[in-house]
Amino acid sequence: MRQHKTPQDAWLVYRNKVYDVSGWQDHPGGNVIFTHAGGDCTDIFAAFHPLGATSYMDPFYIGELVPGSDKKPEAQASFERAYRDLRGKLITGGFFKASPLYYVWKVVSTVALAVGAWMLVGWSQALSIQMLSAFILALFWQQCGWLAHDFLHHQVFKERAYGDLAGIMIGNVFQGFSVAWWKNKHNTHHAVPNLVESSPDAQDGDPDIDTMPILAWSLKMADRAKEYSWGPFFLRHQAFLYFPILLVARISWLLQSFLFVFEHVPGASLWATKGATTERQAIKNVGLEKAGLLLYYLWYGALMFCNMSLTRVLIYFVASQMMCGFLLALVFGLGHNGMAVYDADARPDFWKLQVTTTRNVTGGWLIQWFCGGLGYQVDHHLFPMIPRHRLGQLHGLVESFCKEHGVKYHETSMWEGTREVLAHLASVTKEFVTDFPAM
Repeated sequence: MRQHKTPQDAWLVYRNKVYDVSGWQDHPGGNVIFTHAGGDCTDIFAAFHPLGATSYMDPFYIGELVPGSDKKPEAQASFERAYRDLRGKLITGGFFKASPLYYVWKVVSTVALAVGAWMLVGWSQALSIQMLSAFILALFWQQCGWLAHDFLHHQVFKERAYGDLAGIMIGNVFQGFSVAWWKNKHNTHHAVPNLVESSPDAQDGDPDIDTMPILAWSLKMADRAKEYSWGPFFLRHQAFLYFPILLVARISWLLQSFLFVFEHVPGASLWATKGATTERQAIKNVGLEKAGLLLYYLWYGALMFCNMSLTRVLIYFVASQMMCGFLLALVFGLGHNGMAVYDADARPDFWKLQVTTTRNVTGGWLIQWFCGGLGYQVDHHLFPMIPRHRLGQLHGLVESFCKEHGVKYHETSMWEGTREVLAHLASVTKEFVTDFPAM
């Protein structure tokens, strides 16, 4: 099995059955199919697919593992049975059922932010009012990100085509992000959070921490700074540059989305996308994706050019994009940055990987609204198809399970979590520079 772990030669194990998915670029979820090549995908498959989805794997079936060949300790096997049983209890308990009224409210209240931003620029030409509008628009985009996240994780509709269409409206049209680009990146992140790829040929690393030469989250990543002429500068100052980098993150993601859809390649930019040198998977609904992105730039351009001078347009563009990049990436960073980082060859089991690489954010309703449900990031990573409004109820069950089985479970306030992120970046810099003073 371990000899078949590249996209071109990929074997997977699901409940002891072996499937050859080599070169399957048409997988609906993107290249995430290759993250567990050469190993067991039982639990990550269950996390992403509805009951009955295994029938789609039948054409790829090639055999079964020899019983006992995985040599798994009984304690580990018992632990895995326990969290699979918990998943079954959540299904029968109705945790995976969404409230239509909740999501109607979320869509309407989110769109109201955009309406408010538009009304402000039409009401006054004052720079202060326009900057307030830019901030509200940035908040609209951020909340759209969380809303598209819910629909594209299929938390809302059982029929996945409806979730994809809602994702195109909220993702492509409302905020300028390609659904296919996001799925390819985000699904892979869920499968292998905070993993550093085992080799250049494998696709078993987390794209969300593939931020070199800008940010290094482990010594192994920091070692790559030597490959770039300006890598040492960023490595030495990454804790101080973290927040400035967040400001330009959204502009980079817009560029990547546009290139992904219109040039048929993952966009290479300051905020790197994993798999930029691998074959891109087919884009589903490519016509709708292109139309959606064009509509985004049409309404966004009309908002600015119909109400502002060219100078104000440039100011409004930079302000709204940078504020949104900061608001988005601040929450992203809290979810995983500064938590455990593993080499892909040494990953723990599904449950421990998700819990030890993920941080929950505590706080009242305003913090949880701002984070779009990702304050319960640990719980979401374990059960990504459970709707946002049920995560609070799920939280207690997951925390109790972790305590019962001795698995680390970490949560902090937003401010303490941000301090941990910056401290982690500083520690990587200090340790690496100590080992390589010439850097």
